[in-house]
Amino acid sequence: MGLLLQTPCALVRRALRPGAPSPLAGRTVLVTGASSGIGEATALAVAARGGHVLLVARRAADLERVRAQVEAAGGRATSYVCDLVDGDAVDALVARVLAEHGAVDYLVNNAGRSIRRSLHLSYDRFHDVERTTAINYLAPVRLTLGLLPAMREQRFGHVVNILSWGVQMKAPKFSAYLGSKAALDTWSRIAGRETYGDNVTFTNMRFALVQTAMTAPTEAYAGRGATAEQAAARVVRALEDRPITVGTVAGQVGEVLNLLAPRLTDALFHRFDRAFDDSSAAASGQHGDRGRAAREHDQHAEQRRR
Repeated sequence: MGLLLQTPCALVRRALRPGAPSPLAGRTVLVTGASSGIGEATALAVAARGGHVLLVARRAADLERVRAQVEAAGGRATSYVCDLVDGDAVDALVARVLAEHGAVDYLVNNAGRSIRRSLHLSYDRFHDVERTTAINYLAPVRLTLGLLPAMREQRFGHVVNILSWGVQMKAPKFSAYLGSKAALDTWSRIAGRETYGDNVTFTNMRFALVQTAMTAPTEAYAGRGATAEQAAARVVRALEDRPITVGTVAGQVGEVLNLLAPRLTDALFHRFDRAFDDSSAAASGQHGDRGRAAREHDQHAEQRRR
């Protein structure tokens, strides 16, 4: 019965004992993509609650900056430079972390890549699919599999995946990005059912728009969405309360409509897709290499407008 009531009991404890120590105090928490954005803000928030945060990212200088911030505030942090799309590097990271810390109590799979690009600009860009899959799905799964045995052996662990409400909405122009995020969402739900008896749980966080460097190239997103600090506060709450999913009302409504009226939602999203163009970054990346099929699509579209 413990896990069945895990999240409700956590909510009750939070209400009755607002000043109680965080469940993260004294725990080891690994955060990927910790050099900026949601990952950086999450690392600082975890450390402020007494957790020993393990910072993972590619950029050594930025990792050291975050580590210094944590320590200046009186927290504990250890940095690990790792390119998570390099499988051998991930395996080496796992071996080093386990050797130095015995086990990771909490894992935040935050590192990722977003690509917003229409299909007609993607016909000869299969590498968009490959690179989003590499960092958004294969990397977190490989890292999680490496850390799971120690979690299960100690009979405690929690994994938080930073996803998107788009896995529910099925938003146009994000086929490569949301395909990879949906794969991680499904993998984690299944993994959580297998590790349930070992008190190892998963939370899939389906965020709406967050203001980070990843969303900055899309002009339509300028100045919109939650801050990284607001998103990090929700991540910390998920680490402490261990819910299965964290989402938005809009995402839940979209998911229901996709089930109840799939053709209607297809029509609505098609109109939405036509109303909002690709960003200049997405379009400019195609000049000179998008191929005949994409150019023909543009020519036909221009003829229809005439």
